[in-house]
Amino acid sequence: MHWTRLLGIALLVGGIILLVMGYNATDSLGEELHQEFMGRYTEDTRMYLIAGGVMTVVGLVLTIFGVRR
Repeated sequence: MHWTRLLGIALLVGGIILLVMGYNATDSLGEELHQEFMGRYTEDTRMYLIAGGVMTVVGLVLTIFGVRR
């Protein structure tokens, strides 16, 4: 297996983990109170969701299209 596919798989797994952590953070009491009063998620939760989404997409692209011979 080529190193770009291995990197893609690692990014894909890491991105999914960050997305799950961000999704679980949205259900916490503190997060719900912050969203109720401020109208948005906290900075930490947003960064988990954004970074997880970007890592998942990049990992998927590298895994599928990583090596062209």
